[in-house]
Amino acid sequence: MKSISKFDFIYIHRRPMDMRKSINGLSVIVDQEMKLDLKKSSLFIFCNKRRTHMKMLYFDRSGFALWLKRLEEAKFSWPRNLEDEVIEIASADLELMLEGVNIWSRFEKVNFEYLV
Repeated sequence: MKSISKFDFIYIHRRPMDMRKSINGLSVIVDQEMKLDLKKSSLFIFCNKRRTHMKMLYFDRSGFALWLKRLEEAKFSWPRNLEDEVIEIASADLELMLEGVNIWSRFEKVNFEYLV
């Protein structure tokens, strides 16, 4: 298994994904919808509608690998206030997401009227 920090790019597919899709189905999404090169040093991340399952797809010179993480009592933080369908994130942000930290709260608008 390749370390998250070893990937040059990490991309999130923002829309919810059917978790029945496996390597072939997800690779079609990366190629045709996300318009990204499957064979670069990239990690592609997908999440289900309930945000309880996350799949991560990558190519490692000899073939594809697929990781799955299922949360038992929590939900993954997921981008809601962003319009882009494909979002690039840093490896440190993905590690925080996997630990349960909401990295997307920094994109929320702050209403300064209530802070005074």
